[in-house]
This record gives sequence, C-alpha cells and structure tokens, in this order.
Amino acid sequence: MLLYQPESGYCYNSDSLFLYDFISSFNPRGDMLDVGAGCGIVGLLVARDNKKVNIEAIEKQDIFVSYATNNARVNSIDYKIHSGDMLTYQFEKKYDYIVSNPPFYHSESTKSEDEMLFNARYNINLPIGDFFKKVSQLLKPKSHFVFCYDAIYFGEICAELAKVKMKIVDVQFVHPKIDRVASLVLVHARNGSNSLMKIHKPFISFDGDKISKRAQNIYKKANTQSIKCQI
Repeated sequence: MLLYQPESGYCYNSDSLFLYDFISSFNPRGDMLDVGAGCGIVGLLVARDNKKVNIEAIEKQDIFVSYATNNARVNSIDYKIHSGDMLTYQFEKKYDYIVSNPPFYHSESTKSEDEMLFNARYNINLPIGDFFKKVSQLLKPKSHFVFCYDAIYFGEICAELAKVKMKIVDVQFVHPKIDRVASLVLVHARNGSNSLMKIHKPFISFDGDKISKRAQNIYKKANTQSIKCQI
C-alpha cells in the first residue's frame, strides 16, 4: 500500500501496523469507523484486507483529511472521511466496528509546539472518558471497539469502559523487548457481551536488537510504502 504523508510532523509508526493486525484477527465486517484517521493507514489497511468492511473515518486536522483522501484514491479503496472533532460531530448512523489509534501521551508530558504533533499525540485532545462515551453512543448493539493505548493506562481503560457498559473481551500487551515492561496495549471491547476477558500471549516487538519474527510478518503483510511530500 502506497501512503503519502506530510514531509514533517506526525507520521505513522508500528503502533498503527500492530493495531491493523489485531483488528484483522477478528475478521471484521460491516460498517467501520476509524477515529483520528491521520493519513488513513489503519482503516485503509483493514478495508484492503477485509472486503466485507465498509470503511469510514473521521479526522479533525484538514491536512490529514487531504492525505487520507488521496491515499484512498491511489489505493483504489472506497472511503468516506468526515472532517471534524469526533466528540462534537453529528454522525448520521451507527457502526459495527469503531477502531482507533488515538492520541495518548499524557497531558503533563512535554508538549510539542508543532500543532500537528500536538493534536496527534496528546490525550488532552481526546480525553479517554469523553472518547469512550461517544464511542458507546455510536456503536450498534453488541458491536466492537478495537483500539490501542499506552499500557500504563490499562486500569483507567477498564474503569472508563465499565462506565459506558462496555466490556473488554480481548487484550494484548506489546513489549519492546522480552525483559521490558509493556509499552502498548491492544484492546477489543464490546457492548452487551458476557464473554470473559481473553488475555493474549504478550507481543514482543524486538528479539534482541532485531525486529521479532512476528513483527516482521506484520510489516510484510501490511506491505506499506511511505512517501513524504506536500499535497
């Protein structure tokens, strides 16, 4: 997949590729909304590999709306993107899947002065409680919410999902190395589910100084080529 990105500022990373693989493991189908689409990578990859997915996205930064729209066109993927803030946007439908690689840097972290990076990285722009509440309102009954987040927030994630009556049914922690703490958590939550939580085997992204075999397989399956440019 060919993906155009801004010459400077925020670019996708392995988090988006790991999330794409996690989402695809559930064989998604139906109407899907990608929240905070960026250049479109997560939603476009999922739609490419899962032909029964009807992909839509929402992105509040106009520059990324342009990149995502262009990336859908060059990859021949039917794609509808909404321009606006997910929390205040008035959607006309509900969804079977909502997916997201949201901003999750803590608001007390040293903030970037680059507006693009600030909006893409810091959770002050999409507070977790408000985010989950809006997701719960946009999902059809017994539907799916699949996302990634900083692993240190897992306790808060569980608490905030419970407030909106959603339940985690799958969780996988991603560790940079086997002897390091988890840096990312992949979460699959559902509304109206009675399933017990399945805790998947830890995902180790590096084997020593080399990319792990599993990560290599995901990169190979995604098969992305990035071009930084102005459009």
